[in-house]
Amino acid sequence: MKDTRRVVKIVQFASEGLLVINKCGLQSKFKVWCLQSMLIPKLLWLLLVYDIFCSTVESIEAKIHKYTRKWLRVSPELRDMAMYCRNAKLKLPMKSILEEYKCGKVRLVTMLEDSDDSVVKTVQPFIVKRWSKTEGKEKRDMIINEVRQREDFKRVQKAVQQRQQGHWDSAIQRSLTW
Repeated sequence: MKDTRRVVKIVQFASEGLLVINKCGLQSKFKVWCLQSMLIPKLLWLLLVYDIFCSTVESIEAKIHKYTRKWLRVSPELRDMAMYCRNAKLKLPMKSILEEYKCGKVRLVTMLEDSDDSVVKTVQPFIVKRWSKTEGKEKRDMIINEVRQREDFKRVQKAVQQRQQGHWDSAIQRSLTW
């Protein structure tokens, strides 16, 4: 099956999964837990295996936002900064599918670049600059952290532009867990 056909199937899988979770009789917070613990990991695997544009992942994330806001009973204007930012004072235990997708792709490429198999090393595309003093897991972790920091920066930047959400810096710092 071509990746273009698979993309349609993945988007359909995400939509159907969200509908199934929405229709189940669980409390709202457990619906969010099901999304974060079951549906998103399955989606991330599919996104890792196939070549999919970021815009498609963004559209899936938009659907996820819609349901998550509904289940948590928060305003539709609540931005992703409030939901996914790792540097915010109030941290929710939620993953951004777009951020995880980007980190997964980086992790895959760097693992293949560091492969002991010479054939695998030569076939891989070069998408990140190498650091002369790092290699293996350390280099991979540095790149993944950079991707996560850039995503957090974008969220904070968006939130500061919002009138009410831009006042989040006076909040008490908390890390919420399930």
